[in-house]
Amino acid sequence: MKDFKKMSQKFISIVIPIRNEEKNIEPLFKEIKEVMEGLNTRFEVIFVEDGSIDNSQIVLGGLYHRENDIVKVVMFKRRYGKAAAISAGFEIAKSNFIFTMDGDLQDAPKEIPKFLTKLDEGYDLISGWKYERKDPLAKKIPSKIFNLVTSLVTGVKLHDFNCGFKLYRKEVIKHISIYGDLHRYIPVFAHQEGYKVGEVKIKHRPRIWGKSKYGSSRLLGGFLDLLTVIFLTRFIRKPLHFFGCIGLFMAFLGFIADIYLTILKLMGEAIGNRPLLLFGNLLIIVGIQFILMGLIGEMMSKIFQGQSREYSVRRYLGIKGGEWASEKDRMKRGKL
Repeated sequence: MKDFKKMSQKFISIVIPIRNEEKNIEPLFKEIKEVMEGLNTRFEVIFVEDGSIDNSQIVLGGLYHRENDIVKVVMFKRRYGKAAAISAGFEIAKSNFIFTMDGDLQDAPKEIPKFLTKLDEGYDLISGWKYERKDPLAKKIPSKIFNLVTSLVTGVKLHDFNCGFKLYRKEVIKHISIYGDLHRYIPVFAHQEGYKVGEVKIKHRPRIWGKSKYGSSRLLGGFLDLLTVIFLTRFIRKPLHFFGCIGLFMAFLGFIADIYLTILKLMGEAIGNRPLLLFGNLLIIVGIQFILMGLIGEMMSKIFQGQSREYSVRRYLGIKGGEWASEKDRMKRGKL
């Protein structure tokens, strides 16, 4: 660490989405606590339980009652996905410096100092790069393809968009709203808003307990999300530019086709049975519809300025206004 005294004055929030990680929660927290206490840094750990069907809720309840000075827990009523879990953690984080990491123990907390050092170089968001990834080949190859395409299309030079191990300045997340599976594109949104995005190499560990939630089957969904990101980052404030260009191009092709047929008609040829006549008119009609979609989008973008959160919380633990106190006894007995 470059400046240990300066770093010790910082307060760090660590947000960890949890989905069926009952055996990983305790060891992960122990590692985090050892690292943060070694840095002499004030910190809080926010676990967001995303509708687990194992004993993760029970483990988190017990951990909270032992470590309620630094541990907070959010429990969803059902599964909402990683993006919603991260958003919930962001919402209650007290620190101006927020880490996210996965709850599967593959992210090593001992890498935290690397992120803090990189942050001091003037970056606003630091993303981890699993340089030597400990995953099956069937998972690594699609990921490499996805990361390469995403980097080329978005212009954000990162090697690992899927890495959940990231460090944010709080002002970054104040201007970003995520849903679905768009959490992997937070660096793209941040870059679009003018924030400086950096990357550090981190060690990646093989999964010991539990099963991975990701695989090659999610590759198609990732690319569809990429199209969403392109639209949101380039055309969200000017949808007419997107739909209008498509509409004008189609209408232009239809107009050219009709001009050609008109010339043939003037030359005495019959055009009523030509498929091109129907195709040209169809292009013009569909093109006008695209333009109208763009105009409607422009009006909607003026009306809707924000997005309501898409998750419902069962209870909060250790958070002001939460409901944990009324259920304290049940939590101690392991009955949630």
